[in-house]
Amino acid sequence: MVHGTHNATPDERNEHIKILVNDELLPRQQAKISVFDSGYLVGDGIWEALRLHHGCLVFLKEHMDRLWAGAAAIGLNIPFSRQELESKINRVLQANDMHDHVHVRVMLTRGIKKTPSQDPRLTISGPNLVIIAEHKKASTESRDKGIKLFTSTIRRGAPDYLDPRLNCHSKLHEVQALVQAIEAGADEALMLDIHGFVSTCNATNFFIVKGNEVWTSTGQYCMNGITRGKVIEACEKNNIVCRQKDFSLFDVYSADEAFVTGSFGGLTPVYEIDGRKIGNQTFDQCNKLRQLYESLIEEDVRNGNN
Repeated sequence: MVHGTHNATPDERNEHIKILVNDELLPRQQAKISVFDSGYLVGDGIWEALRLHHGCLVFLKEHMDRLWAGAAAIGLNIPFSRQELESKINRVLQANDMHDHVHVRVMLTRGIKKTPSQDPRLTISGPNLVIIAEHKKASTESRDKGIKLFTSTIRRGAPDYLDPRLNCHSKLHEVQALVQAIEAGADEALMLDIHGFVSTCNATNFFIVKGNEVWTSTGQYCMNGITRGKVIEACEKNNIVCRQKDFSLFDVYSADEAFVTGSFGGLTPVYEIDGRKIGNQTFDQCNKLRQLYESLIEEDVRNGNN
């Protein structure tokens, strides 16, 4: 098994799932999209990943907000309402008899092109929507053991050419960073911003613990993850100092703890960065914050915020 924050317990049910391609439910092996799709041709699309927990799409409003903000940023007109998208997601979940420990990926591209081109005027269809829901329970191995990071030479970009907050299909620079990390023997990549400060990981957000404080980046050069935001919220609600600030690898190597956050894995401790062991390896603060984060999930389920 590949070790990392996206480790999942194997589930044979995923071989028989049905996937929504636009408004058609198709068996996994038959779910296909045109090679002229804008997402395939030029990475022109946006996406969201959600978790289904006890029948509730957790933090759905925040995910919808980010999807619609991404569409506005790239000039993509979403041809359905939020309520209609929620109904489409629920249709997929019902078709697959899914209730818990489910990972849902919603992908929306500009549509089919007349010919391979970047030009949006050559799009000859409406946007293409694909919804993939899989039975995916996070493996406890990463949570218990932690992961290793390697600092990539690939930087997070400036907002004036590809805003790092945009959850788009163009993920090649994160892939490049991860390739470097894997080749260095690590599980995932730590990425710096254009000024050399610590920004994020290739697929997760990064935090350190210094004394009684929790630090994360300013958010200007990283994906503003929903889980990241909920950890910050949990700190605020429980009188834990959480600073969104610039800090460097100098601060990271001497941290008491480090951890990463993401919708699938939740909070995952980091035990090594660039060959250096981080802290005392007990992950006390990470474990405490994970419990507080899970309390927010349970609150969302009770309130029925989806």
